[in-house]
Amino acid sequence: MAVFSNIDIERFIRDGKIRIRPLKKDQIGPASIDLTLSDEWYIFKNKYREGIVDLKKINYKKVHKRIKAKSITLEPGEMCLGKTVERITLSSNIIGKLEGRSRYARMGLSIHITSSIVQPGSDNRQVLEIVNLAPFTITLHSGMRISQIIFEELKTPTSKPYAKYGKIARVQ
Repeated sequence: MAVFSNIDIERFIRDGKIRIRPLKKDQIGPASIDLTLSDEWYIFKNKYREGIVDLKKINYKKVHKRIKAKSITLEPGEMCLGKTVERITLSSNIIGKLEGRSRYARMGLSIHITSSIVQPGSDNRQVLEIVNLAPFTITLHSGMRISQIIFEELKTPTSKPYAKYGKIARVQ
């Protein structure tokens, strides 16, 4: 497998194997597409900010609350979930990988801490796990190009496209 260049990305977009909606031409970089923060955030409910949470007994949907706001402020060590504006649709032979952008990483912001795979056959907006690792408070704004996605082609198309088989895929 090889990472797609901008030429590959544009060809796969033309062929309909990659769809990003909305997409501006200047979001396409040398080997990735920049993704934008929406105004939809998920933060921990107050009752879960201290104490112990047993991950065998409770899932993430119970501990987060959804808010709509043009910006959000994270204290050092604080985390939120942010959603992309862009809806990403991939054919069953394309996989994506979410990455942060260096300009924010250099300021102590981790954009996507673990689940970076955009599964083949996906058709959804991406949820970003954002953590402030800086020693200072950081404010994030909707519209920021905070993340990027790179693409690779699978040797064989999946028989389990994520839009059909993924448990969370249908609600993002």
